[in-house]
Amino acid sequence: MKKVLLLSIILSFLDMIPILSQTIPQKVTDSNTPLHALQPDYPVPYGPAKAEDITAVLNRLYSYLDASTPAKVIDSKTKAGINDLTNLTGDAVFEPGVFRLISYEWGVTYGAMLLAGDATDDNKFSDYTIKRMGLIADVARNFKAIKPTTSGGNNPVRSVLDPRALDDAGSMCAAMIKTYNISNNQALRPYIDNYIDYISKKQLRLKDGTLARNRPLPNTLWLDDLYMSVPALAQMGKLTGNNDYFEDACKQIIQFSQRMFNKDKGVYMHGWVQDMEPHPEFYWARCNGWALLAMTELLDAMPSGYPLKKDILEQFRSHVKGLVSLQSGSGFWHQLMDRNDSYLETSATAIFTFCIAHGVNMGWLDAQAFGPASVLGWNAIQTKVNDQGQVEGTCVGTGMAFDPAFYYHRPVNVAAAHGYGPVMLAGAEMLKLIKNYHIVINDSAVMF
Repeated sequence: MKKVLLLSIILSFLDMIPILSQTIPQKVTDSNTPLHALQPDYPVPYGPAKAEDITAVLNRLYSYLDASTPAKVIDSKTKAGINDLTNLTGDAVFEPGVFRLISYEWGVTYGAMLLAGDATDDNKFSDYTIKRMGLIADVARNFKAIKPTTSGGNNPVRSVLDPRALDDAGSMCAAMIKTYNISNNQALRPYIDNYIDYISKKQLRLKDGTLARNRPLPNTLWLDDLYMSVPALAQMGKLTGNNDYFEDACKQIIQFSQRMFNKDKGVYMHGWVQDMEPHPEFYWARCNGWALLAMTELLDAMPSGYPLKKDILEQFRSHVKGLVSLQSGSGFWHQLMDRNDSYLETSATAIFTFCIAHGVNMGWLDAQAFGPASVLGWNAIQTKVNDQGQVEGTCVGTGMAFDPAFYYHRPVNVAAAHGYGPVMLAGAEMLKLIKNYHIVINDSAVMF
């Protein structure tokens, strides 16, 4: 009986051999497999994105931001809504949301919404900005009549009526001018003029006219301030036709670059202090993003024949070349760009992606050389927009330091407002890029 059972098992096993031979994978060798065609294990998607996928990301962002920034005024004590803005009291405030309606970060977001509206032909994006800018102007107009003694510390439009820093003025001013151009809302113009007056006449400057701050040390240049000034000056030059604004904007780019751009690395250090020598050079990613975005907006606004445009374009190209050399294999850039053990950061990656894609779209950059970097950047960024429309991996607001630990350990948070406008800018520009260029996978690689 045992012999019969053993024979039956052996015969059954022999019957299975053809099946087993089909399921056991062959050993991969150079002679039986085109190894160059093996699918790599990419940490993010690889290859050009589809328009519908990019638009889906933009829609998630919009839905989250629209719900998170109510366009409403309330009484801070009773929490009741205020519909008649002509009867505001010192207790009136914007209804609190996740993000503030007035901040330099939201100036970026307002401009990004306008660009997304243009790229998608969906008015909901531009209406987001037009509605909130109109509300800000209406509140500001009515708050002028409220005496400071009654408004106390609740004045929700203090930075509009009385800007005291470039952070108050520049980004919001640039976004307000863009909104004014498409909405023709005349109520915005007094606040545009007020913002630009602060930038041009009241902000601290060095003897040569370079915009500066007295923090953290006297006569300090913050690279961030290129964005907090240059786009507003550029937009004002375009709005008024007054070349003095372009002259000042170009001067800021040139004089910051002379002090802070490392030509060997092709990137900027974060801060420069007039009486410090030598300077510790920390190449913080987002401040480099602000500088590149400032140059991008200036190049867009300047007339084609403006004398200094070629100098700004040359600096833009030098910066992009340096940045692309530091992009990680995941598509992100590091928090400190030349230190690969610092974390991968979303907001800077988004700004770089937007500016590079825009440079390609405008013909400022060679598409075949730089286009793939923007594709890789977008593929990385879109993985950080979660199902709720929140942007993950964004460094919170960051001051200046002269040691690496400060930058390495800055927190990231989905409530960091710095990430939303840049991600929306990048998505909108990528929609234009895939329309303008035939992007393919050629021999396994992205090609334009």
